[in-house]
Amino acid sequence: MGVTLGRGFNWLWAAFAVSTFGSAVAFDALPLIAILALHVGPAAVSALAAVGMAVGALVAVPMGPWVEFHPKRPAMIGMDLIRFVAVASIPVAFALGRLGYVQLLVVAVIVGAGRILYRAASGAYLKAIVRPEGLVVANGRLESVSWTSLLIGPPLGGVAIGLLGPAVTTIVDAASYLLSAAGIAIIGGRETPPVRSRAFQAGEVMEGWQAILDSPALRPLFFNTVLINGLILATSPLLAVLMLGRLGFTPWQYGLALGLPCLGGVIGSRLADPLVARFGAARILRVFGVLRACWSLGLVLIRPGWTGLALVIVVEFGLIACMGVFNPVIAAWRLSHAPADKVARVLSTWAITSNLTIAVLTALWGVLAAATSPRIAIGLAGGLMLLTPLLLPRRSAA
Repeated sequence: MGVTLGRGFNWLWAAFAVSTFGSAVAFDALPLIAILALHVGPAAVSALAAVGMAVGALVAVPMGPWVEFHPKRPAMIGMDLIRFVAVASIPVAFALGRLGYVQLLVVAVIVGAGRILYRAASGAYLKAIVRPEGLVVANGRLESVSWTSLLIGPPLGGVAIGLLGPAVTTIVDAASYLLSAAGIAIIGGRETPPVRSRAFQAGEVMEGWQAILDSPALRPLFFNTVLINGLILATSPLLAVLMLGRLGFTPWQYGLALGLPCLGGVIGSRLADPLVARFGAARILRVFGVLRACWSLGLVLIRPGWTGLALVIVVEFGLIACMGVFNPVIAAWRLSHAPADKVARVLSTWAITSNLTIAVLTALWGVLAAATSPRIAIGLAGGLMLLTPLLLPRRSAA
């Protein structure tokens, strides 16, 4: 934990923290605006989430090679500024009485694509400015910021919406992108991006997937993380329906059940580096890859009242604590094992596939829940998660 990460990382970390907290304050802002300001129905709200994620991922596909062969700091600044303009258009249109559903869809797509490309560029830049032995520490600090923001941001955003209206949190979110761009610009210095050995070819958009599939170190972890993350997030709306609808939990109880367990993510992210130092990255990925698959099935046992609320908090805390350890280790593992000239494409490919999988599984699990019940759908997802460790690399392969 005594690794020195340098001035460049400190500014990158600060920029990431500002934008992450801004987005956490505006957590679910677009669906809330659609419901509270535009009065749309459940189908339109679900479409807003799914279309934004899926189309944003598809938009990002051809941009991966562009990010790969251009300086990463200008790319990050550009993604921040584009997202600033897109998100800032919402409170302006709302104040003028011109806000519409189509605008929310467009903003969701721009933000989704911008997030993927920003993270691809920032991951490649992180590998360039942090020594290999510091990658787990650096990713652990970024992971800690993510979980802390989810612990603090959504409750603040909920209070702000209640006091000032549905569009207020988008002002905070937009300002955070602007501040993030300023922080990255302060880093300064010159970059030497990979040299393109040939003119752009359409097949380059597939080279990220090819690099992952060709790598014994990346391939099993890619399939494992994409599937389990898709199953976890596909059941998130169903948990909300179950708790807030049939079981009668209040919104503040639901927020407490999802916010308090984020402490587990903060703790896990701080433990990642010492655990890797003692046991090795490969063993930590195997152990916590198994452990994070064991929690979600417990959600089928939720009952009304405080015992049910306590069960959700315990299950979510255990799941998020395991993710808090696993996520920075897999992030460092990706950077270490991605080909040096394909880092941005590997990262963008990983995010694109994950987003598309989440969108598809969310839609499928919504249909399943409508045909059966939210509890049955959550239970099926939890059961399938128990099989995901089979996709982890074996000891000899790792």
